[in-house]
Amino acid sequence: MAQRLQNITINAPAFAGINTQDSPIGVDPSFASIANNCVIDQYGRIGARKGYTAVSSNGSSVLGTSRGIEALHESLDVSGDKVVFSAGNNKIFSGTTSLTDITPSGYTPTANNWKIIDFNNHTYFFQRGHESLIYTDESGSGVLEAFSSHSHATGVVPQANEVLAAYGRVWAADITGNKHTVYWTDLLQGHHWTGGTSGSLDLTTVFPTGNDEIVALAAHNGFLIIFCKRSIIIYSGATSPANMVLHDTIEGVGCISRDSVQHTGTDILFLSDSGVRSFGRIIQEKSMPMRDISKNVRNDLLNHVSLETNPIKSLYSAEEAFYLLVFPDNNITYCFDMRTALPDGSNRVTTWKHITPLSLAKLDDNKIYIGKSDGIYEYKDHSDNGSSYTMSYFSNPTDFGNASNLKFLKKFNLTVISSATSATTLNWGYDYSDKYNKKVITNLGPNNQPAEYGVAEYNIAEYATGIDIQTPKTNGTGSGSVVTVGIETVINGSPYSIQKIDIHALMGRLL
Repeated sequence: MAQRLQNITINAPAFAGINTQDSPIGVDPSFASIANNCVIDQYGRIGARKGYTAVSSNGSSVLGTSRGIEALHESLDVSGDKVVFSAGNNKIFSGTTSLTDITPSGYTPTANNWKIIDFNNHTYFFQRGHESLIYTDESGSGVLEAFSSHSHATGVVPQANEVLAAYGRVWAADITGNKHTVYWTDLLQGHHWTGGTSGSLDLTTVFPTGNDEIVALAAHNGFLIIFCKRSIIIYSGATSPANMVLHDTIEGVGCISRDSVQHTGTDILFLSDSGVRSFGRIIQEKSMPMRDISKNVRNDLLNHVSLETNPIKSLYSAEEAFYLLVFPDNNITYCFDMRTALPDGSNRVTTWKHITPLSLAKLDDNKIYIGKSDGIYEYKDHSDNGSSYTMSYFSNPTDFGNASNLKFLKKFNLTVISSATSATTLNWGYDYSDKYNKKVITNLGPNNQPAEYGVAEYNIAEYATGIDIQTPKTNGTGSGSVVTVGIETVINGSPYSIQKIDIHALMGRLL
């Protein structure tokens, strides 16, 4: 009897992102086991992330042998004036193309984990165990100074690790020896920590778990949200702190990283000890349910958390539609696509390597700045400061819905969107082995010409000239009961995305 030929099409590979949490053999083929240096575009295709281009020219000389730029922030005042601040090598800098040391004379930081905020035409710098700093630019020549040197400062400024500007005040918490008190300034006076309507709130009797510590603060829908390590405490009426009322407490879920907290405009994302959570409030209900957006990579992500010794960083960009969570020690960034949630409430996720930021900042013009070991870079184009990088996609092992037959992969037809000069390395393997058959194939259609497809059909109008639909083909070899397919390509100046993979397989004997 003739063998049965089966045609398998994987449309929009990795449409659902990475899934390393569920059993690989039964997982939906829209998931990937690996999607590295990838993003998921607005059409659901997996494609290459952008690279980075140098902004600062003197980073190496001013940063020396330090870790690099560990804090980044763009300040914007009411006049529209912009200043980019950065911190590294126990110094504070202003500027972009040239980093200028503006550390106050006689002030010696011992770390660079600053939380920087803007409030009422001033910029504030807070870090645990350090006297807070204030930047003022009232005369057109900005000055950064310690609070004790600021002529209008009153009271003892908490040497807090967390600071928030919200509801007309500056709020601070997480002080060495006191991780249970929230402090706030007088109304519209970010440098007045005594008198007026300034005050503090001790949460010792409020913690639902008995003993806890404050990690981060956020403002959302009129609430002051206090993220503790093992709980979340929500106060209403924060516009008048003296009259705030305890609205709700959430026990068993907290925040373990100050800089993981990102406000999306309608939600708040944060890292808990059980993964990345979405603080989604349902107005009709009194409770505030949360989604686990990292559900499909939870164990891998938490392993990185356990290995990380330096601060975990994050960024949310509405324009790129992603939330980035960076583990610098592990050289990995998790990229969560925030366009829509999957049916289980999680979000599609890919990973990035070899771009690892030490800090991140989204600018007013929507550019993304990256702090690295030798200066400031911008997330743009498709090369890593002139160097190439590898994009990788691998499916989960699949038996094509037929576990009882041997499979012989006979032919692969790929549809990718890329430059015709790019090359694709196709990988295929059998029975869970990581020793793959490999074939490098050029991204060309018949007669060594780019395939001719309608621009609208494949949504490639957003790409630059020279980017076309390519249809590389190759024959397969070998056999096995379970199959894994992968695509790797070197990104060196041009975008690349995968539209679909067509596989022609023969079903062999029963196993």
